[in-house]
Amino acid sequence: MNVILEQVSNEAIKFEDNNSFNTLIGVENRNLKFISKIYNIKIDSRGNELHFSGLKRSVNLSIKLMKSFYKIIQKGYMPNFSDFELGSKIINNNSHSIEEIFLDTICLSTDKGTIAPKSINQKIYIDSIRKSDVVFGVGPAGTGKTYLAVAMAVSYLNLKKVKKIILTRPAVEAGEKLGFLPGDLSEKVDPYLKPLFDALNDMIDSDRINRMIDKSIIEIAPLAFMRGRTLNDAFIILDEAQNTTTTQMKMFLTRFGFNSKVIVTGDTTQIDLDKNIKSGLVESISLLKNIHGIGFVNFNSDDIVRHPLVKEILDAYK
Repeated sequence: MNVILEQVSNEAIKFEDNNSFNTLIGVENRNLKFISKIYNIKIDSRGNELHFSGLKRSVNLSIKLMKSFYKIIQKGYMPNFSDFELGSKIINNNSHSIEEIFLDTICLSTDKGTIAPKSINQKIYIDSIRKSDVVFGVGPAGTGKTYLAVAMAVSYLNLKKVKKIILTRPAVEAGEKLGFLPGDLSEKVDPYLKPLFDALNDMIDSDRINRMIDKSIIEIAPLAFMRGRTLNDAFIILDEAQNTTTTQMKMFLTRFGFNSKVIVTGDTTQIDLDKNIKSGLVESISLLKNIHGIGFVNFNSDDIVRHPLVKEILDAYK
């Protein structure tokens, strides 16, 4: 029996910029230790040189990772452990460069800085929103579907590419119907729309949000309020779309007019409709998948940017 042993490699690379190099290796070489664990190799720091030893492929990948992060650090980016972990996945995937992901930002103008994609699919999602008028973002909780869509909406509004933002959700949740909730219509609807407010509050000062709502520059309303409207110059987001019916989804997708963007987000594993009602999201994905100009981005547990335990919980429920 022939046994093929993978070649062991010893490599060294030198970095010229002291400040960027120190950021790269981290305090007390913490970043080096973390990257060593990712690739199961040994990395030593000697002056401004890094010495790598281990299996050849792992050494080559780790060098590529370090060189890429060195470049983006020089451009002002400050990486953390999760960034290095994502960077290793980007290199393995080989569809994007690390620079493409980490140096792409959604500009929020004068409000609260910038937002950057945190996974390959998030980058694909942002690019899809830029080039397509209708985009479906489908996947589990915590993957940034709604958050990034709201960020893009705020950016488009600040850059005057649209005149208003419209955020909507179907008023259906697990075990609850509007009629059984206390309060008037506004109070009944608030719990369904709060996640959209949460995203907005991360990007715009609350006083400005209130002023924009008063002027109808931002509208946050249940899906039923969309009926009979034609929406021009608007960035329109339908969240929790898995809980729409066929009729609701068709109604929504035929509301937008000229110079508008439509983003539909949802999780097909979290449908709260009665079992005999077909999800409008599931049906629309099947019906519209071959139409040019409509983008589809599928997220998975690798895209989750919440607490690391969220990914493990979702994986366990599979």
